[in-house]
Amino acid sequence: MNLNILIAGVGGQGTLLASKILGNYAQLSGADCKVSEVHGMAQRGGSVVTYVRIADKVYSPLFDKKQADVVLAFEELEALRSAGHIKDGGIVIVNTQNIYPMPCALGAAEYPSDIYEQLSKYNAKIHRIDAIGIAKKLNDIRTVNIAMLGFSAAVLNFDKEMFISAIEKSVAKPTLEINLKAFEQGYMQTAKGENP
Repeated sequence: MNLNILIAGVGGQGTLLASKILGNYAQLSGADCKVSEVHGMAQRGGSVVTYVRIADKVYSPLFDKKQADVVLAFEELEALRSAGHIKDGGIVIVNTQNIYPMPCALGAAEYPSDIYEQLSKYNAKIHRIDAIGIAKKLNDIRTVNIAMLGFSAAVLNFDKEMFISAIEKSVAKPTLEINLKAFEQGYMQTAKGENP
């Protein structure tokens, strides 16, 4: 396995837990993994970008623009902001959620209405998932990240049982059941053909 994954979201969406789970999955599969949150704000609402590199041997967690095999975007505008990292033929997985950044919330800027049109200019396969919808149905908004990972695991043909083991290793016992439900719901979205 040799993958560069960029996770982009906003504070409070669980991007760091998602990177931890991916790291545990890599280790369970016998690969090396390094993770780095290089910028962003940990507080709710600020942009957070995390680099995840998986290979036989990883020397640095960082990679340059146009080197991401996968951009995992927890919000639509964050997908657009991170699109320059995707390599030709890469994959962008987008949670169809809008979280207005402060300039948009204050009316000083407009949230883009043509995000997918702009994303289509990149030579990448774009997948969409309503992870926020899954989380709401489960009555736990904190499960957006796990629903995203479930969908991603299916798209990337990751070993499902090994991924479940990585989740079990990463999340607190009281939240395990709801997180496994979110994973399964996300995983099943690809079978339903709900990604364009």
